[in-house]
Amino acid sequence: MTAPSTYGLSTQARNLQWLLTDLVEEVPGVNSVAVVSSDGLLLLSSAPAGESAQGRDRPKGPRGASADLATIVSGLGSLTTGAAALMEFGHVKQTMVAMENGSVFVMSISDGSLLGVHATPDCDMGVVAYHMALFVGRAGHVLTPEVRSELRQSMEKTP
Repeated sequence: MTAPSTYGLSTQARNLQWLLTDLVEEVPGVNSVAVVSSDGLLLLSSAPAGESAQGRDRPKGPRGASADLATIVSGLGSLTTGAAALMEFGHVKQTMVAMENGSVFVMSISDGSLLGVHATPDCDMGVVAYHMALFVGRAGHVLTPEVRSELRQSMEKTP
């Protein structure tokens, strides 16, 4: 996997990108990962915006583009937050959708951002969720407004 360029990014932003890349490369069954801001903008991705997963050894991601995963993550986050509010169940911690040919996991990050993972249908869901929780624990305090702004700008510059 080729990680997006971290040239010119702050130490915090580079560390977040490293954690994200590590999640994809080290957790069996994980195809792609995206961090989406509370307003639905892609902040971090395991592949540059628009890069197709078709050229990799792994199965295709959601139509191959990180922007598609970000859209799915944002939509699922909004849907589950609305459902939890309607049913008065409190804050949504995690959402998992298992499909015939893959799974999508969405986990809340403390600042309102969301971590989304696209995984294979045979992944160990407990292992994926555990590693997502580790990422959230490490990233939650680092995603300051300044770092979010920096990450948004870097995603906009990605070809």
